[in-house]
Amino acid sequence: MTASRILNRKNKGFTFLNIIGLAIGMGAAMLILLWINFQWSIDRVYPKTHRLYVVGQQDVSTNNEIAVWFSTPKPMAAVMKAEIAGVENLSRLSGINGLLFSVGETKILSKVGSFVDSSFLQLFDLPLLAGNPSTALRDPSQVVLTEKLAISLFGTSDVLGKTVQLDSTQQLLVSGVLKEVPKSSRFTGYEYFLPWTLMEKMGYSDEHWGNSSVNLFVEMKEQANIAAAQAQLKNLIKRHSEVSTQSFLKPIKESYLYNTYKNGQQVGGRISMVKTFSYIAGFILLIACINFMNLSTAQSEKRAKEVGIRKVVGAPRFRLIGLFLRESLQLTAIAGLLALLLVMLFLPVFVGIVGQEVNIPYLDIRFWLLFVGFIVFTGLLAGSYPAFFLSSFNPIRVLKGRFQQLHSKFNPRKFLVVTQFCIAIVLIISTVAIRKQIQHAQDRDFGFTQDNLVYMMEVGDMKKNYPLIKHALLERGIAQSVTRMMSPLTERWSGWNGFTWAGKDPNEVIQINRQSADDQVVATAGFTLLQGRDLDLAKFPTDSMAAIINETAAKAMGFKDPLGKTFNDGNDQYHIIGVIKDFIQESPFEPIKPLVIEGANGFMNTYHIRFNPKLSTEEALAKTEQVFKEYNSAYPFQYQFVDEAYAFKFMETQRTGTLASLFAGLTIFISCLGLFGLAAFMAESRIKEIGIRKVLGASVFSVTRMLSKEFLLLVSLACLIAFPIAYWIMDQYLAHFSYRITLSWDIFLLAGAGAILISMLTVSFQSIKAALANPVDSLRNE
Repeated sequence: MTASRILNRKNKGFTFLNIIGLAIGMGAAMLILLWINFQWSIDRVYPKTHRLYVVGQQDVSTNNEIAVWFSTPKPMAAVMKAEIAGVENLSRLSGINGLLFSVGETKILSKVGSFVDSSFLQLFDLPLLAGNPSTALRDPSQVVLTEKLAISLFGTSDVLGKTVQLDSTQQLLVSGVLKEVPKSSRFTGYEYFLPWTLMEKMGYSDEHWGNSSVNLFVEMKEQANIAAAQAQLKNLIKRHSEVSTQSFLKPIKESYLYNTYKNGQQVGGRISMVKTFSYIAGFILLIACINFMNLSTAQSEKRAKEVGIRKVVGAPRFRLIGLFLRESLQLTAIAGLLALLLVMLFLPVFVGIVGQEVNIPYLDIRFWLLFVGFIVFTGLLAGSYPAFFLSSFNPIRVLKGRFQQLHSKFNPRKFLVVTQFCIAIVLIISTVAIRKQIQHAQDRDFGFTQDNLVYMMEVGDMKKNYPLIKHALLERGIAQSVTRMMSPLTERWSGWNGFTWAGKDPNEVIQINRQSADDQVVATAGFTLLQGRDLDLAKFPTDSMAAIINETAAKAMGFKDPLGKTFNDGNDQYHIIGVIKDFIQESPFEPIKPLVIEGANGFMNTYHIRFNPKLSTEEALAKTEQVFKEYNSAYPFQYQFVDEAYAFKFMETQRTGTLASLFAGLTIFISCLGLFGLAAFMAESRIKEIGIRKVLGASVFSVTRMLSKEFLLLVSLACLIAFPIAYWIMDQYLAHFSYRITLSWDIFLLAGAGAILISMLTVSFQSIKAALANPVDSLRNE
């Protein structure tokens, strides 16, 4: 059977639906598989990936649970190199942003960069356009730039040995130029790397074992005994300090996907999402194949006599099976090419949804081999049932005109439709539940006023000129209030379990988040003050050693009347002057943790400004920019709205919801094509019955109801099967959120009603068409 036979005018309707259904299903599966391939490749692109590890820490936290994190104290690197057997090399990484790079009149406020040890480039073998990786980061006067930043500063990438000014204090020699870092590397987006020795020279380093603030990467020797190294590393920090933290090695190739821990145990992470969408890809492809099967077998009456004649002239069944599989492969090849075209067309939209640079590797021969294999696999899967079904016809019964159509109460074709809609309903319920979970978190009281509030990182002369900047903003009516803080309101930069206070059980471990602010933090942030007062250095100079705590911290500390109580943060003692209502600093899907906001004695490098509501946003920003040009003229004015930063917390979950909605919609669409095919098949198989019923006086409505009734039962059965499956899946998904919705009956009712409505609209076209047909045409051959 040739392609021209498949595509003849008589079959063009079914052929078109076959190709479209397969193409959409294959295209959706390809998009997901491209995304999965990218996810799987992250941090697996380095030549030494199999020998690279990141150092993690764990310690007892609140409620005696074990917390896990992947930052280490700065002095740990040297000790680890000396004491742990099997260590080939290692490098620390301390991220930094907001540095000003200047070349002549060209000034660029950098984004993300880091201080690293001199072995960093050798560890990861990042591609250098120029420079020696073994010496490029040895001297504190050196810097390695990306090609993009080099061109922005100098107009060319040929900059080795040229000088660049860092802020207003350092003159650095360009010792290396990096090519574009692979998108699947954790270092993609980094613009520069500075020597660790420069960090020490600038006074940013420390030797405190209790300050876990840098990433530590380790290259182990080829034959290293990892188990023995883990045992040596476990209590390394305890051997050199009074800190009880335990350490461990984690393969860098697992750090991105396996990133979630519960009570010290790895319990999944992004790998769960990868697995989920791999299942979705498989289900979408399966539904497209089921659609193909139904549409192919719907033409059984037309192909029955052809099969009968071939069998009479001696064609064995295996040849007929091969014939139908070949037809399936031809159709699948066409659908595969169309699917690739659809992927190319919609890839930019998909990239915008997932927020990652997913590409089609056109130059990779493995991609094309997999693409051909994908077509063959899909063609065999989609064509298997029609091939065995059509080749099983009895030639004598067929040629005598007594071919028995399959319209029994239940048959494989109906089973396939139930399977299709069961999957589709599960996806619909999942989509609705995810959307409700996102809305549930967004409706949560975030505990502060986001309107007219911006923050900016302290750079250049901002620290020196802070009193002048603050006075200008207030005096000119630009701002209602201004404060400096340790970190943006929506981020946690510090916290530990070493706080002490009177009456604290020395054996109890309580993890408390740490923030700091200099003045008017309640007014600026818009917190709700439950007790006490705001920080006010003008009236109370001792407020530099005062603190405001949230209500969760008051409960954790056991203070019924916290005002006037004191607590110790290391050698510093703070007195509590206020209690604020809990606000969301970290994940909106998790419980709020205890928080202390320490006075001006603490570290601060973030401005928060609440604009005067009488000014428009544009006017307030323009006047604020003018103030910063006066007092920090070397740096461009950059800011971030707090409400935008807060909204970013929902981005990953929203992407999941968007993808689920997209693929649920595609699943429904493809399922409806299959239902359309089965409706056509059923109408064709009962065409003479319909004709007789109409001759005997049956109405169009009664005939339509008769044909639609069976499909209503099929979709209802799919609902009954899908509901418990969807409940279990979403209950497992929501278990990852402490602040979560309850799966209520309305979610299932909405999904079921939607599936039934869509299926009835799909079937009604064929049912009404069959009911309106002239019975004379159907009974002519009787």
